[in-house]
Amino acid sequence: MTTYAEQSAWKRIQEFLPVEYRLTPEREPAEEWWDHEGHRIHLDTYRNPEAPVKVLLFHGVGTNGRQMSLILGRPLADRGYETVAIDMPTYGISEVADGALVTYDDWVRIGSDLVEKERDGRPIVLYGLSAGGMETFHIAALNSRHGGGVDGIVGMTFLDQSSRKVRVDTAFDPVTGFVGALLMALLARTPLRRLRVPMRWVSKMRTLVNDRAAKKACYADRTSAGNSVSVAFLDSYLNYRPAMSPEEFAVCPVLLTQPAADRWTPLELSEPFLRRITIVPVTTVLLENAGHYPLEQPGLDQMVDAIDTFCAERAASVS
Repeated sequence: MTTYAEQSAWKRIQEFLPVEYRLTPEREPAEEWWDHEGHRIHLDTYRNPEAPVKVLLFHGVGTNGRQMSLILGRPLADRGYETVAIDMPTYGISEVADGALVTYDDWVRIGSDLVEKERDGRPIVLYGLSAGGMETFHIAALNSRHGGGVDGIVGMTFLDQSSRKVRVDTAFDPVTGFVGALLMALLARTPLRRLRVPMRWVSKMRTLVNDRAAKKACYADRTSAGNSVSVAFLDSYLNYRPAMSPEEFAVCPVLLTQPAADRWTPLELSEPFLRRITIVPVTTVLLENAGHYPLEQPGLDQMVDAIDTFCAERAASVS
């Protein structure tokens, strides 16, 4: 069983973060394993029974749970919150069940199950980076439909893949954006559904970070930006149908922490979806100088400050 203590990829990536965001051995998260339908799912945790809020962290298709711990899990833990960062199956160091063909639908269901696993009476806030942003909406919607609920969701972006503009602007190139979803839908109905495709071949992964040397380090990590996913996963991601529409969403307040220097998913791609959420408050905070996976100040500190404030408000609203 591999652990992050034994993996060097994340340590190379963290060298591009400000010193105060790097993990020293004494400040690394505890590593837990969660058995879920045959998967051995890895969790980075900063447990704190006295914390007023529990924050669950979700990566996207170019990152993993340890990278969430770097930029947010440990900083929020230092401010008194309990944080849990998950490696979804096929990413990070989670172990996939034998023969399983993991889809995005599975990710959403696992996220909802994680909410229930972690539910203990304290407010729960979900955070998602990149594709993980919309995943927080999908998880909150599904969990609510099943009688649960969360107290807040935070996204680095909210990408509605039913939008042609979103597909075209976030894909590797316009041609991929125009035909990719249809092609994946066709291939997913054939034996080629298990074929694995590098995410950097189909997405604008080249804009994950704004530092060229950092991008090289990210690409070298086969558990995050250098990972491949199945045709079945891409099909389910591009064609996922949420449990409720944004117009119906009354589960919890929403916060967008938008990197101002994001060359992959700029603000204009999230705004159309967020404008459709009208029942609950939606707030946007711009992170100055920050890229898609933010390595830069002052954006990093602004992100932590904004989410700290959001979590404090959630705690006050249920006290």
